[in-house]
Amino acid sequence: MSDGPSPMPADEPLLGAGPGGDVVPGRARIALTGLRIMARHGVLPVEHAEEQPFVVDAELVVDEPERDELSRTVDYAEVARVIVRTVGGGHVDLIETLAARIADACLALPGVRASAVRVHKPEAPIGLPFRDVSATVVRRAGDDAGTGTTPDGMPA
Repeated sequence: MSDGPSPMPADEPLLGAGPGGDVVPGRARIALTGLRIMARHGVLPVEHAEEQPFVVDAELVVDEPERDELSRTVDYAEVARVIVRTVGGGHVDLIETLAARIADACLALPGVRASAVRVHKPEAPIGLPFRDVSATVVRRAGDDAGTGTTPDGMPA
């Protein structure tokens, strides 16, 4: 069992800075860290039968809003709802697959240019002491790597 996940500190972004990380003038980075969701994901039979906590960190690159209006950017409350729907949207064996589904669902939101998602599995049944287990997936608009997840958390 872990001592609990350590969400990425704000000064250690999931997405890099500069052209490769999409954080350039005219764009903004929105981070949502430590979203805790109970769900059933994993390979073992017990993981199919019993809920366990998953902790999600998401970072999005969006166009910098021209005016101070929520309608001009991504609502991080909606991002949180999309993540919760995706995590609850159907069993997967691998946290890599779960992170990819979440990253794709976030990227499908209007105005999102890139998304990076880290899924922590703090109570993974490893049988040894550990601090954290996580998987990180990065998606950018125009990439063909997506799994086709919609903002409602379901495969497209």
